[in-house]
Amino acid sequence: MSFGSRARAALDAYGPVCVGIDPHASLLEEWGVGDDLTGLERFAAACVEAFAGHVGFVKPQSAFFERFGSAGVRVLEDTIAGLRHTGTLVILDVKRGDIGSTAAAYADAYLDDDSPLGADAVTVSPYLGFGSLAPFFEVAERNDAGVFVLALTSNPEAPEVQHAVVGNGRTVAGTVLQQLRELNGDAAPMGSFGAVVGATIGSSAEDLDINGPLLVPGFGAQGGTVEDVRRLFAGVLDQVIVSTSRGVLAVGPDVAGLRESATSLNSELVGSLKTDR
Repeated sequence: MSFGSRARAALDAYGPVCVGIDPHASLLEEWGVGDDLTGLERFAAACVEAFAGHVGFVKPQSAFFERFGSAGVRVLEDTIAGLRHTGTLVILDVKRGDIGSTAAAYADAYLDDDSPLGADAVTVSPYLGFGSLAPFFEVAERNDAGVFVLALTSNPEAPEVQHAVVGNGRTVAGTVLQQLRELNGDAAPMGSFGAVVGATIGSSAEDLDINGPLLVPGFGAQGGTVEDVRRLFAGVLDQVIVSTSRGVLAVGPDVAGLRESATSLNSELVGSLKTDR
């Protein structure tokens, strides 16, 4: 099955919640496991036990594992392996973007099923030109994987690039969205190439219907609300994957509490964002 098909199935089976697996130093300390390799291992094991097969999506942030060096990357590999093929889709948050053979190597590292870091989908940056992402799309298609491209992020520095108008009269963000729309075409139930659009961007005049999944960070502790999501994504709510980290992880390290936090939020959002798709 294509990633778009699997994402649709996960949304229908579990709801739109994507749990960000972000082992911040402060969070490891709050859990009482310690900001060291042992603490990282305990954190990751609890997340796998709590979420595998119980939520539709998880999003490990690679940087928080990489800061422990090769041993931290091994924990990330184990985390991905423990979550994949359980009904839970792994979106690896790496925001890579490069050109040529380097981009191809990144794509093989994160999207090839034979790679120890191979995930269901990956986040990428288009700011070396959308065409530079071609290797990611090619490897994704070969492996039935997905790609999420930064489009409208909620960091305050983003508008100077994403809102800039290019030669065709569109904004940079609008151009990214249009190119994703063209890549997805009329794929059913939806395409495998998604956009990252923050829940806290305030408003947008862009057409967010790309016939693909929309990864929405910034929900919960970062300020995004259900009302924000309903307003920003009216008309495409059935394509929205709502990412939250601290809102769920704050109850750790208790596995039952983590699972209940995630499944309760899913139930809440399913009701609040219900559409007549």
